[in-house]
Amino acid sequence: MSEEIVPSTVHADQLEIGLNRGVFLRSLIRELSGSLEEIVGIREASGFISLVGQNIGDQLNAEYKAAFQVPKLDRLQVSEVLVDLKKRIQGDFYLIEQTPGKLVFGNRACPFAEKVIGRTSMCMMTSNVFGAITAQNLGYSKVELQQTIAKGDAGCLVVVHTGHTAEAEAAEGREYFQTES
Repeated sequence: MSEEIVPSTVHADQLEIGLNRGVFLRSLIRELSGSLEEIVGIREASGFISLVGQNIGDQLNAEYKAAFQVPKLDRLQVSEVLVDLKKRIQGDFYLIEQTPGKLVFGNRACPFAEKVIGRTSMCMMTSNVFGAITAQNLGYSKVELQQTIAKGDAGCLVVVHTGHTAEAEAAEGREYFQTES
């Protein structure tokens, strides 16, 4: 016997479902990073995500330089670009401190929203985008993720060292070097 199908008076497009393009893409990245973390470990997963971040950083760097119509961004432009690109993707980064040897950023909202929690490898996107743009324009960077929303902190604290200082040498972070002239 087959069951009789009774037409619903509610259609799928009328349902209260928390799905849109942004949620879908954040979920996709979360699941990809989670699968990588489970299969190869957090360190290797971070390495794979770093490759993607490096490529995105290079693309964004080229786009901002073209928009500014300059061959290289200066120090002020680099700090503005790092804040601006995060705002454009719904992060809430802001400059806390700028000294000759470093740029310090805070963040109140991750572009990956709640999908980043527990997925520390996803922070390599920030590290690599910030590191690539800074190194390509200022010659060198070392990015230190002191606090991250992914680890359960209330916000992020990201230090971008811009020179080979004693503080940079002592910092736990990832180094980036200029690859283009």
